[in-house]
Amino acid sequence: MSTLALRALEIAKTQLGVQEIPRGSNAGPAVEKYLKSVGLGKGYAWCEAFVYWCYQEASKQLGVPNPLAKTAGVLDQLNKSQKYVVKTPQKGDLFIMDFGKGQGHIGFVDDAFIDKINTVEGNSNEDGSREGYEVCQKPNGRKINTIKAFLRV
Repeated sequence: MSTLALRALEIAKTQLGVQEIPRGSNAGPAVEKYLKSVGLGKGYAWCEAFVYWCYQEASKQLGVPNPLAKTAGVLDQLNKSQKYVVKTPQKGDLFIMDFGKGQGHIGFVDDAFIDKINTVEGNSNEDGSREGYEVCQKPNGRKINTIKAFLRV
């Protein structure tokens, strides 16, 4: 795992428990900070903005450019990040899910096993919703066969 990826994951973990205010609004001080990092205001789905913000903060701390595309679109990020796609996940990678009709979800791989990954993700909840209300860790992980791609940045 790269130093940048490790630092971005560490930053993501400092945000655990951050919630939308009010719930279901895609708003609140922290959420709006994530959205602003990709040029959006409140009210938008923010899982990709959260990941981008974590990488942006890590990049600033390490004095290196942010390698991620500045986008709020999960599948747009995947399309623009093909050089980072890997088949087998490891700690620090990003996972991408595709729900069809342009809807996706992204987050950090915190640990990888044979058939599942443990994650840190924004705009989710303990049930793993792609339109949740907080930054959380999915308690029972996500099955690898539900993931469209992994990015190793």
